[in-house]
Amino acid sequence: MENMTDPCLPECGVARFLTLLNGPWATLIVRELLHGPHRFTELRAALPGISPHTLTSRLRQFERHGIVTRTTYAEIPPRVEYALTPLGAGLRDVLEAMGKWAMEVPDPA
Repeated sequence: MENMTDPCLPECGVARFLTLLNGPWATLIVRELLHGPHRFTELRAALPGISPHTLTSRLRQFERHGIVTRTTYAEIPPRVEYALTPLGAGLRDVLEAMGKWAMEVPDPA
């Protein structure tokens, strides 16, 4: 179970990155939000296999660290959208570099 309090982040940049984006779902949530704001149900549909608890937990962690904003619209029924902040959008280059590197790794023989 993850530590929901995030008492302090590591000093090392790589360790800090891994703490903030721990697990495969965190990176995939960011990947989806790079396309623009999404509702909770849209994120769940785009990420088959993610549990509502995990998605909620990751989105809350991202909100606490200023990576994602949560906007509630006063409509009936209420609409909530999640979007990357400028800090979160800065992950685009990181994810593109990760994807490029991964595609250069040959399949095992």
